[in-house]
Amino acid sequence: MVFLWSFDRPFKQKKNMKKVLFQGLATIGAFFILWFVLNQVNWYSVLHLKTVTEKTEKALGELYWDFFSADKKEVTDLKITKPVDLWVARICVSNEIDPQKIKIHIIQSQEVNAFALPDHHLVIFTGLLQMADNEAEICGVIGHELSHMENNHVMKKLVREIGMTTLLSSATGNNSNVINEAVQKLVSTAYDRDMETEADFQAIEYIKKANMNPNGYAQMLYKLAKTEPKVNQIFTILNTHPNTYKRINAVTDYDHLKGNNDFHEVVSKKTWVEFKQSLSVL
Repeated sequence: MVFLWSFDRPFKQKKNMKKVLFQGLATIGAFFILWFVLNQVNWYSVLHLKTVTEKTEKALGELYWDFFSADKKEVTDLKITKPVDLWVARICVSNEIDPQKIKIHIIQSQEVNAFALPDHHLVIFTGLLQMADNEAEICGVIGHELSHMENNHVMKKLVREIGMTTLLSSATGNNSNVINEAVQKLVSTAYDRDMETEADFQAIEYIKKANMNPNGYAQMLYKLAKTEPKVNQIFTILNTHPNTYKRINAVTDYDHLKGNNDFHEVVSKKTWVEFKQSLSVL
């Protein structure tokens, strides 16, 4: 047997080793890059949020509402409830939102607040209605809360702050501590800045499409800001925002806010007067 020695064999071996080493380093680098990117996403929330079915959200909505309203008085005076129903219906129909799915609750309380619970429960305190000088101010807030509902902000907030497993377990109604924590977060704390900004701007779009005055929302925010820090402690729309006036300016300067003066009031002046008078005697 004859062995032939190739003089370029050592060079080829060295070249192959460099190639293998380079490929190995490239693979490791790609792995760490992918790991870094994936680590920036809250995959637990993203993947498990889909497991919250409509049935689960409905159960949470009923559970949280029953828990919250247990010691509250809900207003049933038609002179108060009917105008609110009309405002919600106008905004919903104008924006292709099913008004039948919105569950409106007006709570007798001097606190200035409005918030959303799972399964489209819209809760409004009479303190907010009493503070308003016109229907546009109220409708701006309604639009803001409807935006939270339509963009699924309610469930996203709960998943992020409480956790999916804990949230799902609370749907059985066996953990009063978790239920209380969830309700308190929805009642007394705001959403993150991106969600609030989205809700601010979408509220304006909702109001515009309903041919109502979008400036009312900025007016209400400004009115509330002047009463800080007291209102800031209870009003979810303002809470956790360090500079409310910057936010008001953003709403006021919103590009699509200007150039539309074709506003139509939903309720008559007589109905508005009766609405305010009924609120004043609560």
